[in-house]
Amino acid sequence: MISILPFQCPCHATPCHAHAHAHAHAQAHAAPRLPSYRRIGKADTLDETPFQTARREAWEEIGLSDIDQPLPAPFTVEHLCELPANLAKTELVVRPCVALLHSFDEATGENADPEISLIPKLDAREVAAVFTARFADFLRLEIKSDDGEHRGKGLSDQGADPGQWYRGSWSLWHHSNWRMHQFFVPVNDRVVKPRGGQEQRVVEKLEAQEPSGLQRYRVFGMTARIIVDAARVAYGREPEFEHNSHFGDEAMIAQLRRMGRLSARRQPSDELTREMMERAAKLS
Repeated sequence: MISILPFQCPCHATPCHAHAHAHAHAQAHAAPRLPSYRRIGKADTLDETPFQTARREAWEEIGLSDIDQPLPAPFTVEHLCELPANLAKTELVVRPCVALLHSFDEATGENADPEISLIPKLDAREVAAVFTARFADFLRLEIKSDDGEHRGKGLSDQGADPGQWYRGSWSLWHHSNWRMHQFFVPVNDRVVKPRGGQEQRVVEKLEAQEPSGLQRYRVFGMTARIIVDAARVAYGREPEFEHNSHFGDEAMIAQLRRMGRLSARRQPSDELTREMMERAAKLS
C-alpha cells in the first residue's frame, strides 16, 4: 500500500526498508513527506480485496490500524485508488493500492504530525526501518532541501556518488525495454527502527548488519516503479528522467493467464523464464 501523508509542507511518502533476510519482494518503503508506506504482501484468501490485503499487511508490519480498526484521533485513512497490476519475476501479481492518511479533523479542528504522533510499531522480522521522502521528488532528477540547497543529483548507471538522488538504466524485462529506477533517500532524524521487546535479538542483528555511517536508503526495483507511477498520476506530469510510458503490466498478465500461468495457488517452483515471456509476447 502507498500511504500519502499531507504535511503543512509538500506531501511526503513513507517507504519501509526490509532487512536482507526478508522474503522475496519484501521491500517496504515509507512515503507523502512521502509519508507513504508500501509493502508487498499476499492475500490470505481468494476473497480478500487488494485494500484489505494492504491494510492487513500494514497492521502486521508497522502497526497501522487494520481496515476495520479506528486510528487514534485525528487520523483517518482514505482509500483513493488502485493502480494497474505489476508482474514480478517470481510470478506474483502486485496490485498497488493508494491511500491518503488524513492528519486534520475538520469537525474538531485537531491537527497532528504523523511522523511524531503516529509512530510505527515495526515487526523486526520483516521491516528494518521506516523513513520519509517528499512525494514529488520521485519525479525529479535532482532534489533540493527546504532551504534551496541541492541534496542530490541524478547520475547514469556508471558508478554511484554519496550525494546522488537518482540513478537509472534500461534492461530487458517482459520481452521489452524496462526502466530500472533507483532513488537514494537521505537519512534524517525521523527514521523509525524496531526497538526491544521479544524481538530484541532480531533488532540487534539488524543493527549489526547496517553499514556504519549510513547516509541514504535505496528505493529500487518494483517499489521504485510503483512510486514513480503513483506520483505521475498524483501530479499529472511526467518525470524528468527516462521511464516506461505505460502503467503496470496488465497486458502481459492477461497473456500469461491465457497460457495457463498465474494460477490462484502458486507453486514454489513457479518462475517466469525468458522463453515463457517470449511465448506470451507473441500472443495477439
